[in-house]
Amino acid sequence: MLPIIQIGPLALPAPGLAIIAGIWIGLTVSERYARRFEVDPNQLYNLVFIALMAGIISARLAYAVRFPAAFAASPISLLSRDLNLLDPWGGIAVGGLAALVYGQRKGMDLWSTMDALTPGLAVLGVAWGLANLASGNAYGTPTQLPWGIELWGAHRHPTQIYQTLLALIILVVILPGTSLIRMQLSGGRFLIFVALSAGARLFLESFRGDSVLILGGIRLAQVLAWLVLAGSLWGLARLHDRQRTTQPAVDRGKSAAG
Repeated sequence: MLPIIQIGPLALPAPGLAIIAGIWIGLTVSERYARRFEVDPNQLYNLVFIALMAGIISARLAYAVRFPAAFAASPISLLSRDLNLLDPWGGIAVGGLAALVYGQRKGMDLWSTMDALTPGLAVLGVAWGLANLASGNAYGTPTQLPWGIELWGAHRHPTQIYQTLLALIILVVILPGTSLIRMQLSGGRFLIFVALSAGARLFLESFRGDSVLILGGIRLAQVLAWLVLAGSLWGLARLHDRQRTTQPAVDRGKSAAG
């Protein structure tokens, strides 16, 4: 673990730096490939910026509403860099809504935009694994395997490393320019990313030592991952059917033109 990077008098949180670097690199990658999905890179940048600002501010305010005592003595703590003082679900909800509003006003196609954002999301997945490794979060169950790591008083599965490696594999698979994905319809690349990410979470949860258990031992994250995987595969099947029905019409049009 490396929760803090000390640079002279500055103490910088390593997990936060990993996430910030992931967002920056991911957005750069998405902008690079945006035109392949007929998305304006400048609009894509503005959409992400607005979503991030709205998400961060609302995440802090939502946390303050839930736990007002945390800021009662020192209201200036609202500006704290502590990522633990954020309500992630509140931030995601408001940030997503802000992105939808901006995208609609600019006439951005939803599925094409999600495809353009997918490479950046995959990069962020790698950064998230590194952030967990730095903080010690998302730790594994005890193991006797030689590649285990000493963490929180036990020899554990390095689930953070598993997470990072799986995220790297997903990034390679979905990155535009590879021959691994040939889905032509809008939304296909994003749904493949979602399906792969859900499958990776199913695998990782088998080794996690901090899982939330329900109904006497069922891992909640695996239940949710199964639902997400089923939904994304259903969406891919619908897109595949559309592709099959659309392609003959395109071929007939080319034949007539010839």
